[in-house]
Amino acid sequence: MHRFEVPGAKIAWSFSDESGHPVVQLHGLTSSRFRDRVLDLDLGRGLSGTRLLRYDARGHGHSTGRPVPEDYQWTALAEDLLRLLDLWFPDEQVHGVGPSMGAGTLLHAAVREPDRFSGFTLLLPPTAWETRAVRASDYVRSAEFIETYGFDRFVEAGRNAPHPPASVGHPDSVPHVSEELLPSIYRGAALSDLPHPDQIATLDHPTSILAWIDDPGHPISTAEALVELMPNSQLQIASTPSDVQGWPAVLAADVVRHEQ
Repeated sequence: MHRFEVPGAKIAWSFSDESGHPVVQLHGLTSSRFRDRVLDLDLGRGLSGTRLLRYDARGHGHSTGRPVPEDYQWTALAEDLLRLLDLWFPDEQVHGVGPSMGAGTLLHAAVREPDRFSGFTLLLPPTAWETRAVRASDYVRSAEFIETYGFDRFVEAGRNAPHPPASVGHPDSVPHVSEELLPSIYRGAALSDLPHPDQIATLDHPTSILAWIDDPGHPISTAEALVELMPNSQLQIASTPSDVQGWPAVLAADVVRHEQ
């Protein structure tokens, strides 16, 4: 198991070196490299001719962490990302790809060090700004439920939750996070938001934003707002699983375009 030590955690990573453009791939909240593959959100699968770094965020998958909510704020995750880029791709511009929490992490890293990135493929942008407060309350309630009733009851309670139509058909999966850390991870998410719109408006990197319909946790409104703010961005909206199957090709085209 390859792990990179950062303050308060050890980050599990994998690296595929095909001698091309550097790409870093992140995942969503309570997910991991493995779980995103199950959910068809691993856009790097089949990506050739790149140097692809994938990793599990602290507390997720095979990475370690502490039961400290502030460790899981997106600003803290952005610091982990920048440390990994310093290790793997010093003095190079990297293409960033990731869903939800991963997209938030990339944007926080980008407003801090915009020159580290050549472009982005952002999937399923999460609730942000005016829509964030309700979602944050949901995360706090989830943390309290887990602490009161346990992980298994929490997973069972969520089994019948509605799914976006574009995500239907995937095998059942559970959070790839330990019961000990999951409440802190949810509380860290509740403390998080995307960077201020004025900061995002400074990012002129070529960017594809990929969203899907009927998902309150990842509303189309956030994706549309990002397209309005980011001057060099474009939006694609998926309605069916077959639409999502086309997303890896979007990433591949983005990377090729940014190399030119």
